Order: sequence, then structure tokens, then C-alpha cells
Amino acid sequence: MSRNFIIFGASKGLGDAFVKGLPTNEDTVWIISRSRPNALDLNDGVRRYWLEIDLSQQDKIGMVKGALKDKTIDVLIYNVGVWEKDGFEDYYDFDNDKPKDIATMLNINLTSTITFIQALLPNIRRSINGKVILIGSTAGLDNTSSSQVSFVTSKYGLRGLSSALREHLRKDQIAVTCINPGELAAEIPYEDGAEKAITEYQGTRIPVQDIVSIVKCIVSLSTVSCVKEVNIPAMTDENC
Repeated sequence: MSRNFIIFGASKGLGDAFVKGLPTNEDTVWIISRSRPNALDLNDGVRRYWLEIDLSQQDKIGMVKGALKDKTIDVLIYNVGVWEKDGFEDYYDFDNDKPKDIATMLNINLTSTITFIQALLPNIRRSINGKVILIGSTAGLDNTSSSQVSFVTSKYGLRGLSSALREHLRKDQIAVTCINPGELAAEIPYEDGAEKAITEYQGTRIPVQDIVSIVKCIVSLSTVSCVKEVNIPAMTDENC
């Protein structure tokens, strides 16, 4: 049976891997991103449609609703996250973050997650086995060593959103899962394979194929099961 996916943040990295690795022949995927995804050029029997949307702009919600209309969504994946400029550098200092940048980050990482998903709940409820999957981060777990105050705050918040949304949708038998990966080898294209990613980063970053495999498992489950949260640090990450 064919399925309908909508994937937010899907022009590159992990989102691109979802677009290429999750759907099968005759499935349909709506891709939400600012940049044109190269997955549109694939000829593999999957119907892919691109909506050029900046998720920092709340007025674009109507564009998504208008494109989907009353179509069924079986799987919604929200894979969006921005972080502080130089946030992963040793010299990063929260004292220097600008209030405008902090507000933008929280708007994209949290507010838009809530509002765009809310707008599509009628579509998800049409599915006989709907799944909502939020991509968080190990930065949002307890005992994180990150000093990126705003990014960490947003990823903690995503876990709270996942819990509350799960309760809201429980009566509809729609499972909500939050996946918290560690550092990904997102620069290595999905089609290049996991082994290249493992070799390139000497086993310190998680291949995107691993996350795709986990999502495939979650999507395949019946309505009886609900995977609440999955934490996936790299083996070398001693802080998780």
C-alpha cells in the first residue's frame, strides 16, 4: 500500500536522506525547504513535490495547507534545526549572541514546529496509521555538555512538545516520536553509503543511513505501538 510523506527541512543532510531512503515505489513525498532538493531529479517511481518555504515565516502556513488540501498524510517528519553562529567552535560565547538571532532560532526550532504541525493535523488524522516524527538532538538531553544556550533550550523544548502532542493525538491513535541523534555525518550524501561516512569521520559521526533505518522501523509499526523517544549518541560521545 502506498504512503504519503511530508518532510520538513529536506533539501540536504538528514532530510535529504529521508526523502531518498524512506519512500518506495508509488509513495508520495512533499518536501518542505528553502532550497531546491536534488531528490526531485530521481526517477525511482516515487512522486516528489517541492514546496519552497522559509519556516521562519508563519504566514507560509497557508501555502502548505493550500498545497495539501484534504490529502492524507501518513508520515510527517519535522527535521528542522538552526543553531548559534560558531556554536560548535571552542571560542563560542553565549554573551555575544544577539537577541534577534536568539528569537529567530527559537521561532524556527520551536514555534514553527508547533504551528506547521498544528495546521496539518486534519491531514494526519485521515491516515489509518499516522506517524509524527520530530528530529531533536542529544543536545536536548540531560547532562549535555553544550553551552549553546538557545539551541539546547529549543531541543529540550522539542521533547516537551513531543510529549504533549503525543497525549493530544493519543485518542486518534497517532504515534508521536522524538528522535535525538548525536553528531551526524550529514555532509556525506545518502547515496554515497554509510561506509564512506564512517571512514570519512573515523567512526566519530553517525551515518544518516542509521537514522533512516530507525525511522523505517517506527513507520512500519502498527497503531498498537508507540515509540516515545529514541536517543542515538555516537559511540565516541562520552557525554551522552
